[in-house]
Amino acid sequence: MTAFRDFNFKLLVIEGLMYWDDTLKPAFSLRDHMRTLGVDDLDAYVEEKELEYTVLDEPRAYFEALEIPTEMLASVEALTFDGGLQVFQECAPVWDGEDDLFDIRSLDDLDLLPNLKLFDGGSELEFMLPGSLEILAARGIETR
Repeated sequence: MTAFRDFNFKLLVIEGLMYWDDTLKPAFSLRDHMRTLGVDDLDAYVEEKELEYTVLDEPRAYFEALEIPTEMLASVEALTFDGGLQVFQECAPVWDGEDDLFDIRSLDDLDLLPNLKLFDGGSELEFMLPGSLEILAARGIETR
């Protein structure tokens, strides 16, 4: 089992493979999952439970347990950090992007992506993790 050290870094990988490339299946839908639990109005549920600024337990459990095969990780050539990523909305459906909920806190998981060539969102990454641009550059990973 491939173990990620930074959950938020794993979410970036999942975004690319599940929602952009459509290679990691099935695509997780929080709304569909919650409907199976009897929750029809997800936004109201989140507000009622005061979960606006947190990753919901259901997607956290799903994504933490999600196995990503080594060969699929080797296919990742680019990662993107952007507040509007689908995976972030699946984790925190009313998240407004105005806090550090999805900040990357470690680049230790770069070792899992041997063919990574581009990190899009470098200025955001440097803000979250000072010194990260130098780490990426030392690995030959372009940023923009």
